[in-house]
Amino acid sequence: MRAHLVQFDIAWEQPTENFRRVRDLLASAPVAAGDLIVLPEMFAVGFSLNIGTTEKTSAETARFLAVLAKDLGATVQGGLPKRAAGATHGTNHMTALAPDGSVLCDYAKIHPFSYGRESEAFTGGHEIVLYDWTSPDGGGVRVCPAVCYDLRFPELFRIAMLRGAEVFAIGANWPDTRQAHWRTLLIARAIENQAYVLGVNRTGPDPHLNYVGGSIALGPKGEVLGELGPEEAVLSVEVEAKRVRAWRETFPAWRDVRLLAPDAP
Repeated sequence: MRAHLVQFDIAWEQPTENFRRVRDLLASAPVAAGDLIVLPEMFAVGFSLNIGTTEKTSAETARFLAVLAKDLGATVQGGLPKRAAGATHGTNHMTALAPDGSVLCDYAKIHPFSYGRESEAFTGGHEIVLYDWTSPDGGGVRVCPAVCYDLRFPELFRIAMLRGAEVFAIGANWPDTRQAHWRTLLIARAIENQAYVLGVNRTGPDPHLNYVGGSIALGPKGEVLGELGPEEAVLSVEVEAKRVRAWRETFPAWRDVRLLAPDAP
């Protein structure tokens, strides 16, 4: 099984152009039936707080993800904004689709980035979700999707691991000013949960911030399987269920986890 992390310069609030960029990059990637494609947070519009504008693109983006999955015979995970009818705020989603275009899961980002004013336009989700990434031969792994700022909250990842997550797939718009944190936290999440971690970031500027990519894939011991710089590219890596399962059996630190409730105020 192979994962493909699509790192690109997202055109601001221009879905059609971003769909083209994703297609063009994947055209030269070694995508095979049963692979996993991971796209950044809000890949069709960028990290825009203009929910009144961007939520109108949600249906179009969902259709693109479904068609992409069917065309390539791959599982596809990508981020998009949504807003319920009558709501003032939206939710920042990471959706995964099966090779037949059906929805495997639709995760709403639990932690809006309040420092970056995301909470002014988006409310947080309330549920950790997992999905099965299966291969044509019947094998597979359990994947937990996450979005950008979620990375700073290890309890999300720990709970997902205890529920069976073997791979964490994180889509982000993580700015260059905190790039060292991006890399360090991804490695930590892999080591502490004895899991694969696939972190895909955008690159290039938007109207407010600059991004330098740094998409990275990590094995269950925290080892770097592949890493990008600031260039537009697809990072393709092998993911083997037996590796994460063997490491958890050989060094079963995960069995000693104790989740303690915080003290009441």
